[in-house]
Amino acid sequence: MKQMKPEVGAWVSIGSYFVLSSVKLSVGYWTNSQALKADGLNNFTDIISSIAILIGLLIAKKPRDENHPYGHSRAEHISSLLAAFIMMTIGMEVLMDAALALKSDKKMVPDAIAAWTAFFAACFMFFVYLFNKKLAERTNSQAIAAAAKDHLSDALVSIGTVIGIMGTHIGVIWLDSLTALIVGLIICKTAWDIFKEASYTLTDGFDEEKLRQYKQEISEIPGVEQVTEVKARMLGNEVILDVTIQVSPYLNVVKSHEIADCIEVFMQEKHDVTKTHVHIEPYSTLDEKT
Repeated sequence: MKQMKPEVGAWVSIGSYFVLSSVKLSVGYWTNSQALKADGLNNFTDIISSIAILIGLLIAKKPRDENHPYGHSRAEHISSLLAAFIMMTIGMEVLMDAALALKSDKKMVPDAIAAWTAFFAACFMFFVYLFNKKLAERTNSQAIAAAAKDHLSDALVSIGTVIGIMGTHIGVIWLDSLTALIVGLIICKTAWDIFKEASYTLTDGFDEEKLRQYKQEISEIPGVEQVTEVKARMLGNEVILDVTIQVSPYLNVVKSHEIADCIEVFMQEKHDVTKTHVHIEPYSTLDEKT
């Protein structure tokens, strides 16, 4: 999996959703299961979400141009936002349908095969979730990480479908609608988490604990008298670091440049930082901060 690209995860998602949506919709209509049909439509809309993520990944790979001097990496974050919006829409629809079903007097008992279909679909989607979760960790892809979270919520949706269908068979008719309501809340919560993470990155948010760690480690590099500022941002799955250091004012340009090179190599090798921009200033005890 080390050599796999993020696009592989998007294609796996699309293929999985296509198979599951086809099976669920077919069995849902055959067994007269409203819950399974809704689950199938949920997977169908996820195909759209996965395609959006794939497009984002492909755009992110485009080289720099005059209008995008820093490249197109942030297209990946935008695709994550789009996936979050689609998931939130689905979640709201599930909540509305569940609320209406709770008020309705018309109750239906679907065939048990619908429950088994939903159960095997949940197991299948959970394995897809594990695959893309591991792929996202290895490639540091936010879009694939967002897709993995979506897979987990889809597995939970199918489990909820199983519970709801089985509930109708033991006489707890309202359990189907109540489970759908809970599942809708889970989908909305997952969508909100993805939206929050993507918007945080797009506004150049970065983990403060990592920044403190970077600052401490850079300050220990020979020749660095003081680190006055460390800033970082994400461009797709790449970390861009801006560092301001102070060195002895008696160093020549060549030696100062060697220190900057050491910082760049260190951050690349230890933290996989794609690019480190180092700004050098002369050190003075008058500038030292407590």
